[in-house]
Amino acid sequence: MRGIGKTFPGVRALEDVSLDLRAGEVHALVGENGAGKSTLMKILAGAQRADTGEIAVDGKTVSIDSPRAAENLGIGMIYQEFNLVPALNAIDNIVLGNEPANGLLLDERAARKRAEAVFAELGVLLPLTVETSQLRVAQQQLIEIAKVLSRNARIIVMDEPSAALTEREIAKLFDVIRALKARGVGIVYISHRLEELPLIADRVTVLRDGRVIETRAAKDFPPDDIIRAMVGRRLESHFPELPPVPAGAPVALAVRDLTRAPAVNGVSFEVRQGEIVGLAGLVGAGRTEIVRAVAGADVPQKGTIEVRGRVIRIRSPHDGIDAGFAFITEDRKAQGLVLGMSVRENVTLAHLGQFVERNQLVDRRKEEQTTREYIDQLQIRTPGTEQLVRNLSGGNQQKVVLAKWLLGNAKVFLFDEPTRGIDVGAKAEIYDLMVKLAAGGAGIVMVSSELPEVLGMAHRILVIRGGQIVSEFARADATPDAVIAAATGAAA
Repeated sequence: MRGIGKTFPGVRALEDVSLDLRAGEVHALVGENGAGKSTLMKILAGAQRADTGEIAVDGKTVSIDSPRAAENLGIGMIYQEFNLVPALNAIDNIVLGNEPANGLLLDERAARKRAEAVFAELGVLLPLTVETSQLRVAQQQLIEIAKVLSRNARIIVMDEPSAALTEREIAKLFDVIRALKARGVGIVYISHRLEELPLIADRVTVLRDGRVIETRAAKDFPPDDIIRAMVGRRLESHFPELPPVPAGAPVALAVRDLTRAPAVNGVSFEVRQGEIVGLAGLVGAGRTEIVRAVAGADVPQKGTIEVRGRVIRIRSPHDGIDAGFAFITEDRKAQGLVLGMSVRENVTLAHLGQFVERNQLVDRRKEEQTTREYIDQLQIRTPGTEQLVRNLSGGNQQKVVLAKWLLGNAKVFLFDEPTRGIDVGAKAEIYDLMVKLAAGGAGIVMVSSELPEVLGMAHRILVIRGGQIVSEFARADATPDAVIAAATGAAA
């Protein structure tokens, strides 16, 4: 890719960007959210057109004006935000657009065989006939990977492929990537997990503000140098100091015998004001299902929920909001935002009553002013309050979700994978925000698949397995080995 430029309304996304990929190489592409990584790769995959520049494959200049054109050139894209048909199962999603036929009909046996073969290559088991919409985020991600691998692409772009995977699944993914390299496949690997790069990347290119800052061999590019190149300054890599939980602090949230079959089974715990409680466990253990049941996103449920000593009945997300919950979901695009609405509309949507005048009309000027305050406070990169949320980068979309819940002055914050797909700079900002919320007396429950994040950001850690709490650790007593042993049942 040579001299690529791209402008969106009010934003210069890419400026004279050049990038090359060799056969049998993993070339990592890193940068803060909004740096231009995904835009550059969407241009390569035919999902967007560049304003300037050219692309050459095997030394020949090519025109990539559609995803089909990219696929015909041997280019496959695994998007950070899923590109699946929710109503179809894994088999149908994998063969979609490239279906094996038996006369005029789909050859279902051949389709299943193709899907089983690629999942065998990945080394994972997946329910092949269940609608994709019913699968967890990690399982949907595996279908995305399988879909591209099934088409024998020679150039594969992986945009945050490990974001929702467990350590064991990531190790299997890396095995597949090494096998693809051995076959001469070139891979562009986008990741915010800098610790992955020495394990899988050959070269690393850093983008910042739509420009290439530096390219180095991965072995010669230590994480501190990468971070400085990404953010233009030194950034402390450790977690912020947590505010101490005052002795005798009142209980912010009490959950008693919470049950929602089949994923949540008799869960009881407390969170004190000013305390961050982390939920750890393997994907599928029931962590997300617990916070969704507490928030009222999944009903009906059994058990008792108290907020600051008051028993509340949760029959809907509206009840959860009224009770003082803020629920930051793991899938911000599908569940946390309305992509066709503006930044302003998304920020105020959950608490629109604050902006309704006596004549029952919405005070747009007040909405505008409030939204601008949160844009400044959270440093949301957007041309203005009326920008459609779908046009923002993933990190800035996550900040819009946070702004929506900060507006409600919630008493209990439920963070489900709060830094999934977020760059190191935005992670630090979210960690600081969580610390400020705790210092202000909020109770916080945090679900994270990144064990260092749970260990670094929680006063207490509850380990979930089979929809139940199987272990509890104070921060000082929690070690990676102990948490993993409890999560896998090795400590039982």
